[in-house]
Amino acid sequence: MLTFITTKLARALLTILLVMTFAFVVLRMSGDPAQILLGPDAPQDAIDAFRARWGFDDPLWRQYLAYLKQIMVLDFGVSMRDGSPAIDLVLQRIPATLAITLPALILKIAIGIPAGVYAALHRETAADRGVIMLSIFGFTMPSFVLGLVLVLIFSIQLGWMPSGGQDSWRHAILPIATMSIGGIGILARFSRSAMIEVLGQPYIRTAMAKGLPWRDVVWKHALPNAAVPIVTLIGFMIGALIAGAVVVETIFSWPGVGRLIVVSVSNRDLAVVQCLLLVIAASMVVANLCVDFAYGLLDPRLRAKTAAH
Repeated sequence: MLTFITTKLARALLTILLVMTFAFVVLRMSGDPAQILLGPDAPQDAIDAFRARWGFDDPLWRQYLAYLKQIMVLDFGVSMRDGSPAIDLVLQRIPATLAITLPALILKIAIGIPAGVYAALHRETAADRGVIMLSIFGFTMPSFVLGLVLVLIFSIQLGWMPSGGQDSWRHAILPIATMSIGGIGILARFSRSAMIEVLGQPYIRTAMAKGLPWRDVVWKHALPNAAVPIVTLIGFMIGALIAGAVVVETIFSWPGVGRLIVVSVSNRDLAVVQCLLLVIAASMVVANLCVDFAYGLLDPRLRAKTAAH
């Protein structure tokens, strides 16, 4: 078990390091922050002073080493626009993002999984075909298109919901719906496939041959085994909560982390962007670690396989 945990933690740290390195290099190759923040008409001496102030006149490898030293002491830098600590700007936006992402995640699980299981237990029926059609619509519809359609219908045409902002709980309904519909479709389709595969296994036929009630076969044998791959998908969804809010928060002017990413990238506010990407990468890695550890507890064969490698 110790080898299993150590291997997973080492891979998680390596993943975060690779994300940090990739973000650092790409952001510095994407444009000159001095030109963006000071404007094209800024004098050369002002540009040179700005670059010297933020260390952009050093070689890239030296900038990278300085960045790693900062991260090691949990110094995530400061915003080049107002001098605020980057981590403070990110932490201020996280509650707003969680206010729409967590309800969306709950809806995905509460609707998607039961719909998929029901469809699997009623194959080739109208209900099964309906779930398949709705799930295909859900996960093929881009979130930016779905969000605009919901605004057009419920805000402009019907006037039932506000189209943007964060003034009341009603402002969160359309963003939550936009984020949850696609995930519901994905979970429904995935749950249906997992259940159908498990229901065709020999141990299910054996359980039925023993005369066990169909309800016990489903709840005690089929569903627990089908839940293993579903947990993987849910782990990915949890890890992608913050990253998935970028488009939705932009459409609905929701003041969360996703909107901060868009603003910071357009302003070349490197410290804030790097901090945001680090937070997103860390959330995904932690979610995947939780899934891996759950697998290790549920299936000892996975621990043995990881230790062998």
